[in-house]
Amino acid sequence: MSTVGDPGTVPVLKEEPPVTAQARRFWSARRIPAALVALVLLGATGLLLYDVAAVRAGHGAMAWRRELADALATRPLDNGWVLTGAVLAVLLGAWLLVLAFTPGLRAVLPMRREHADVRAGLDREAAALALRDRAMEVSGVQSVRVRMGRRKVRVRAVSHFRELDEVRADVESVVATGIGRLGLARPPTPNVRVARPPRKG
Repeated sequence: MSTVGDPGTVPVLKEEPPVTAQARRFWSARRIPAALVALVLLGATGLLLYDVAAVRAGHGAMAWRRELADALATRPLDNGWVLTGAVLAVLLGAWLLVLAFTPGLRAVLPMRREHADVRAGLDREAAALALRDRAMEVSGVQSVRVRMGRRKVRVRAVSHFRELDEVRADVESVVATGIGRLGLARPPTPNVRVARPPRKG
């Protein structure tokens, strides 16, 4: 909003406070598990409906349904096959519940939200590559490996000259600056290690 003071003043825009909406992880669509479950249920339901319609039309029930009904009626609950089927059903159900209640998309790191209607994410490999490029600019660094996690960034550098403590301090500084410039909602903590290259022969 603009504010107007005395008649001779120029209207200025007030600075809007940044949006502090909580940046949550991105949720996966889970298309493959949902499609597999839908296909299995569709096939089983279609087969069962076909068999029921055939029985209503005067034909005999399919052999698999007669055998299944007999097995369910005669086998005790402590039978090995019954217990195995129950365990598999419980494991499958638990797996589907985990997929339903967890975000997934671990490769996408949520970024700070500056606007309530805009959500942004950064690919984990891209973030690791950006930090690696910054660490490679440090004098004395020969090679760098960066593993980007949600809470920690593991940086393993190899230095072929300069004191290791000096190189480590410089790498920690540039990595910390790089993490701050990534704009992540939850900046991870850097863990930097510097070593000499292995001796040949």
